[in-house]
Amino acid sequence: MSPPAPAPPPAVPPSIVTLADHETHAATRLEPGAWAYFNGAAADEITLGANRRAWDQIGLLPRVLRPLAGGHTRVQLLGRTLAHPILLAPVAYQRMAHPDGELGSAYAAAALGAGMVLSTQASTRLEAVANAVRDDAGRGPLWFQLYLQHDRDFTRELVERAERAGYEALVLTVDAPCHGARDRERRAAFRLPAGVSAANLLGMLPPPEVALAPGQSALFDGLLHHAPTWADVQWLQSVTRLPVLLKGVLHPDDAREAASLGVAGLIVSNHGGRTLDTTPATARQLPLVVEAARAVQPTMPVLVDGGIRRGTDVLKAMALGASAVLVGRPIVHGLANAGAAGVAHVLRLLRDELEIAMALTGCATLADASPALLVPR
Repeated sequence: MSPPAPAPPPAVPPSIVTLADHETHAATRLEPGAWAYFNGAAADEITLGANRRAWDQIGLLPRVLRPLAGGHTRVQLLGRTLAHPILLAPVAYQRMAHPDGELGSAYAAAALGAGMVLSTQASTRLEAVANAVRDDAGRGPLWFQLYLQHDRDFTRELVERAERAGYEALVLTVDAPCHGARDRERRAAFRLPAGVSAANLLGMLPPPEVALAPGQSALFDGLLHHAPTWADVQWLQSVTRLPVLLKGVLHPDDAREAASLGVAGLIVSNHGGRTLDTTPATARQLPLVVEAARAVQPTMPVLVDGGIRRGTDVLKAMALGASAVLVGRPIVHGLANAGAAGVAHVLRLLRDELEIAMALTGCATLADASPALLVPR
């Protein structure tokens, strides 16, 4: 007797027609702890809301009667031609959202020509994700996000694994030397469910215990002894052949410092509001970082994430000088709703909306997007 045929993949419910719909539906599918982890942010979640509002406060000024036939969404990034400027941001523990986890996201990204940045804290081994999509001719870039670990030998081994697996760049997160005060997670008593772990960190020894004297801080006198510095950026550049981008840059002075070290690119990010609350919205800081970085490296790629929920947001980011954008939470929402099909739907919505916005503002290509398109609302 032959085994039963596998169940067809879940379809995206027809009532879901926007990324906001995906979020609303995902809230009914995720466990409360997982929802708090993925959708929560630090403290009063002011930055979380500010990221979204900042895009809404930028308007688009239409242009009419411009030649648009033959237009496209292609962009150049680190020597590659991308079908569109949308990448999947690194999000940890995606198997909390769907059993396929990062594999589902990777398949969707490859099918839609989107770049993918795999998290150090992925719940799927980096080799498995790379093997699943590496040879897909239509896929976007495959990058590996890195947290520098307290064990530099383990970090070097992790980098070497990423190189061997075929990842094309390293994305070093620099804005999280410690966790933010995530009240929503604490209220939900969040714990990783059984069977979900940081698959790429298995086997790493815990940091050595530090004997604290009375009155010493567990943070400043303990954990932060392992926090990365600019010297560690240079160390990472010295031990890898891959381009290194820095994720989490908001201050123009940091952008200039990074550019002077010859990093391959920057990602303007406030960690989705998950680290320090009340930081400025990424849409506000993007043009400042672009100006500072490109004063040192005129062709420096600068990407941005944080609150992007519409194709119009993507066009606004490009008009502000971004080379591409990353989306995080919407990917998790799509994954929770329909696995890889849900992630693909999120990406398709964003790209379709981007094309519509380009057409209605007279942009045949994204090279036509400039600050002249933008007006305050």
